[in-house]
Amino acid sequence: EVQLVESGGGLVQAGGSLRLSCVASGFTSGDYAIGWFRQAPGKEREGVSCINSLGRTYYVDSVKGRFTISSDNAKNTVYLQMSSLKPEDTGIYYCAAATNNIVVVPIGDFYDYWGQGTQVTVST
Repeated sequence: EVQLVESGGGLVQAGGSLRLSCVASGFTSGDYAIGWFRQAPGKEREGVSCINSLGRTYYVDSVKGRFTISSDNAKNTVYLQMSSLKPEDTGIYYCAAATNNIVVVPIGDFYDYWGQGTQVTVST
């Protein structure tokens, strides 16, 4: 059974950092493209970042220079290191896996499996 489990969310002050983890089971994360998405209250889901099986990465403009996506294939885990957090980064963060492993854009329709999400709250 394919499963994705996010962790690492929490409450942090503006300017702080968090590292989100996405642990995959039932498949090898390095064989898939993995994306991070977020959804703020009252807003549509937004693609934040992704990494494909070739190691290519993508970041939405609003997080470039602040967020870093990485993968540890030995741990079947993808990380999202978030620094210089802003209140507008608040939301539920989801990771997702795409069987089309060369996908390098975080567009939800390209992703086949989703985690349950982890809450990130950035206070002023």
